[in-house]
Amino acid sequence: MAAVRIPPALRAEVGGARELEARGDTVGDVIDDLVERYPALGGQLLQDGELASFVNVYLGGEDIRTRDGLETPVRESENVILLPAMAGGN
Repeated sequence: MAAVRIPPALRAEVGGARELEARGDTVGDVIDDLVERYPALGGQLLQDGELASFVNVYLGGEDIRTRDGLETPVRESENVILLPAMAGGN
Protein backbone atom coordinates (compact mmCIF):
# COMPACT_ATOMS: atom_id res chain seq x y z
CA MET A 1 0.00 0.00 0.00
CA ALA A 2 1.03 3.57 -0.61
CA ALA A 3 0.91 6.23 2.09
CA VAL A 4 -1.02 9.26 0.83
CA ARG A 5 -0.50 12.58 2.57
CA ILE A 6 -3.65 14.64 2.77
CA PRO A 7 -3.21 18.44 2.88
CA PRO A 8 -5.30 20.56 5.28
CA ALA A 9 -7.54 21.76 2.43
CA LEU A 10 -8.74 18.18 1.78
CA ARG A 11 -8.89 16.77 5.29
CA ALA A 12 -12.59 17.54 5.79
CA GLU A 13 -13.36 15.13 2.93
CA VAL A 14 -11.48 12.30 4.67
CA GLY A 15 -12.62 12.76 8.27
CA GLY A 16 -9.63 14.88 9.26
CA ALA A 17 -6.95 12.32 8.41
CA ARG A 18 -3.44 13.64 7.68
CA GLU A 19 -2.41 10.44 5.93
CA LEU A 20 -4.22 7.45 4.47
CA GLU A 21 -3.15 4.17 2.98
CA ALA A 22 -4.36 3.33 -0.50
CA ARG A 23 -3.96 0.42 -2.88
CA GLY A 24 -2.99 0.58 -6.49
CA ASP A 25 -0.32 -0.22 -9.06
CA THR A 26 -0.38 3.32 -10.50
CA VAL A 27 -1.04 6.80 -9.13
CA GLY A 28 -4.41 6.71 -10.89
CA ASP A 29 -5.30 3.46 -9.14
CA VAL A 30 -4.30 4.93 -5.78
CA ILE A 31 -6.49 7.98 -6.38
CA ASP A 32 -9.37 5.76 -7.55
CA ASP A 33 -9.07 3.74 -4.33
CA LEU A 34 -9.26 6.92 -2.26
CA VAL A 35 -12.19 8.33 -4.24
CA GLU A 36 -14.08 5.05 -3.90
CA ARG A 37 -13.75 5.24 -0.10
CA TYR A 38 -14.07 9.04 0.13
CA PRO A 39 -16.31 10.15 -2.78
CA ALA A 40 -16.06 13.85 -1.88
CA LEU A 41 -12.39 13.72 -2.91
CA GLY A 42 -13.40 13.03 -6.49
CA GLY A 43 -14.73 16.55 -6.99
CA GLN A 44 -11.59 17.98 -5.44
CA LEU A 45 -9.05 15.95 -7.42
CA LEU A 46 -10.59 14.96 -10.75
CA GLN A 47 -12.21 16.61 -13.77
CA ASP A 48 -13.78 14.35 -16.40
CA GLY A 49 -11.89 11.35 -15.03
CA GLU A 50 -8.51 13.08 -15.28
CA LEU A 51 -6.41 14.81 -12.67
CA ALA A 52 -7.67 18.37 -12.33
CA SER A 53 -5.25 20.98 -13.65
CA PHE A 54 -5.10 22.71 -10.26
CA VAL A 55 -4.03 19.56 -8.40
CA ASN A 56 -0.39 18.56 -8.10
CA VAL A 57 0.54 15.03 -7.14
CA TYR A 58 4.02 14.06 -6.05
CA LEU A 59 5.46 10.57 -5.84
CA GLY A 60 8.80 10.24 -4.14
CA GLY A 61 9.14 14.03 -4.23
CA GLU A 62 8.65 14.24 -8.02
CA ASP A 63 5.65 15.73 -9.80
CA ILE A 64 3.86 12.89 -11.62
CA ARG A 65 3.29 15.18 -14.62
CA THR A 66 7.03 14.94 -15.32
CA ARG A 67 6.72 11.17 -15.29
CA ASP A 68 3.79 9.15 -16.65
CA GLY A 69 0.97 11.16 -15.07
CA LEU A 70 -1.74 8.97 -13.58
CA GLU A 71 -0.06 5.92 -15.15
CA THR A 72 3.07 6.44 -13.02
CA PRO A 73 3.79 3.13 -11.23
CA VAL A 74 3.56 3.08 -7.43
CA ARG A 75 5.64 0.64 -5.41
CA GLU A 76 4.69 -0.69 -1.99
CA SER A 77 5.20 1.82 0.81
CA GLU A 78 5.88 4.79 -1.49
CA ASN A 79 4.61 8.20 -0.45
CA VAL A 80 2.06 10.07 -2.53
CA ILE A 81 1.45 13.74 -1.75
CA LEU A 82 -1.71 15.51 -2.92
CA LEU A 83 -1.40 19.28 -3.27
CA PRO A 84 -4.31 21.27 -4.67
CA ALA A 85 -3.17 24.71 -5.79
CA MET A 86 -4.24 27.55 -3.55
CA ALA A 87 -5.37 30.87 -4.97
CA GLY A 88 -6.72 34.04 -3.54
CA GLY A 89 -5.78 37.44 -2.33
CA ASN A 90 -6.46 40.86 -3.73
